Amino acid sequence: MTAIRQMTYQPVGRGAAAVETMTFGRLRELNDGGTQRADFHVLAVVDAGHGSVTVDFSAHPLRERSAVWVAPGAVHRWDDIADVAGHVVLFVSTAPVTHATRALVASPDLVARWDIPDADWPFVDAARNHLLLEASAAPTDTSTELPEILLSALITRLRPPHGEASSTNLVFRLFRASVEAHFREHRDAGHYARVLGYAPRTLSRAVQQVTGRTAKAYIVDRVVLEAKRLLAHERLTAAGCADRLGFPDASNFSVFFRKATGMRPGAWQTTVAVE
Repeated sequence: MTAIRQMTYQPVGRGAAAVETMTFGRLRELNDGGTQRADFHVLAVVDAGHGSVTVDFSAHPLRERSAVWVAPGAVHRWDDIADVAGHVVLFVSTAPVTHATRALVASPDLVARWDIPDADWPFVDAARNHLLLEASAAPTDTSTELPEILLSALITRLRPPHGEASSTNLVFRLFRASVEAHFREHRDAGHYARVLGYAPRTLSRAVQQVTGRTAKAYIVDRVVLEAKRLLAHERLTAAGCADRLGFPDASNFSVFFRKATGMRPGAWQTTVAVE
């Protein structure tokens, strides 16, 4: 797992299923205002105060009884947390112990920020406090799954919303998973139709029904998102992005990016605030 620049920002020490917690006060000490891209989940619960966080280039307000979920791979930046109180939970994808919570954390389109309903807050607060208490316990020679069990309880009580992932459309779900796995190598909707064994029209209709976009547009959007992540966080050049995303050369990638966004990669990169 990575760090907030040089400082620790990671789950620790319980084998493959690791969980760590920190306060927003500790996060302020570690945060340098730059972008982060973690290979683990970042889940925040806000008790009080106002601020903001940017997740994949969309700004979200932080306020009392709101929650934030940053999935692995998403570029995020804590823009304004000077007045925020609450906790951040860091965990790997294998940490939740129930089938439902593991399926939920695997969803590719969890909403980045939401308000916790008043009726849910007492349960969320209790689940969070129990996890904090267990996480503060001194380590013993006998490993337990208590932090992972309590994390699962917290996730269940938070009921994080998600959009496309909740679809019961099997064709779309298979398409989405295949795109997520192979968008660096294949940007042709026809490829996914062939691999999945559906007629192109059937595939396009399924994607349109769920997302309102064509299958081709869905693929383009996924590639563009990854390109923006590389440009913003890793500060790659067009040539570097081309290499990472399977384009023949920098020129080919630049044409693709400009057609999709209306800007050249370098010009877009300069609009992103980084340290």
